[in-house]
Amino acid sequence: MSTLEKIGLKALHRIDPETGHGLALKALRAGLGPKGGPVTSARLRTVVAGLDLPNPVGLAAGFDKNAVALDALSRTGFGFVEVGAATPRPQEGNPRPRLWRLSADRAAINRFGFNNEGMEAIAGRLERRPHGIIGLNLGANKDSGDRAADFATVLTRCAPHLDFATVNVSSPNTERLRDLQGRAALSALLSGVMAANAALPSPLPVFLKIAPDLSETEIEDVARVAEEARVSAIVATNTTLSRDGLTDSQKDNMGGLSGQPLFERSTRVLARLSSLTHLPLIGVGGIGSAEQAYAKIRAGASAVQLYTALVYGGVSLAGEIARGLDALLERDGFASVADAVGTGRTDWL
Repeated sequence: MSTLEKIGLKALHRIDPETGHGLALKALRAGLGPKGGPVTSARLRTVVAGLDLPNPVGLAAGFDKNAVALDALSRTGFGFVEVGAATPRPQEGNPRPRLWRLSADRAAINRFGFNNEGMEAIAGRLERRPHGIIGLNLGANKDSGDRAADFATVLTRCAPHLDFATVNVSSPNTERLRDLQGRAALSALLSGVMAANAALPSPLPVFLKIAPDLSETEIEDVARVAEEARVSAIVATNTTLSRDGLTDSQKDNMGGLSGQPLFERSTRVLARLSSLTHLPLIGVGGIGSAEQAYAKIRAGASAVQLYTALVYGGVSLAGEIARGLDALLERDGFASVADAVGTGRTDWL
């Protein structure tokens, strides 16, 4: 991390978290972030769901909800970037305050509620997107009469400007959204999304993002339904409602918890999925170092994503993790990321 980035982070941590996040995006757009482009090497290059990634370290959805900083983010070291979530109509989300830093736990709690400018505004920015692998997290409007149809609507509108799309039924901040993870509801939702995808001139890889709070039976159901629907990958996981082990004074705020406390829980879900399905898995939750990214890969992830760690480590962390991951692969004699996937899965089961 550069001296400028350290000073910037320290200043941002003195103000309201959501205001600080907005300023961070403005700073990136002003050219104050890293400019080297994706970190890559022969070991780091990998193919996931047909996508040629320069490295397997991606940006999770939520950091750039409205796709306002795509140019800058494409230069920060990430192998791929996911923006959104996008809903058909603009949505304010839940009332503020709705984001809290838990510095003592290297974590965050949010209850944003899919706040975004809507698919039309986001599609307009995606149309001018930079080179690189760009995906969109698909969401549903809170007051929609048919939330399942909302996902297909956003996909159809934005697909021409994307490399992949993620169906997000796992945010805890939209009432009853997680109910769509039940076997029957999820099957019906994915059927509609995949039908819309098949009707596109160039169908996309479609990912499914799940919660970390699923029971063993629910994890098994998700694996089966995802395979039956022929999604391209499963993203494990979104934020948790658990507050186990937290020490920060902000721990009792309502919303989804992300960051370091989520690492073990999300990695166990990931490993369990890896034992149930041959679908590619994207590991998310608590990654703040190359060692943790490597642990996710060895637990079964073909690629990883991070977000909350950037609050504490800055956007340069993406490149640092990619370079560190390259060194760990070399140390252990792996010629590629793919060779390491799943080699440590039993440690988490």
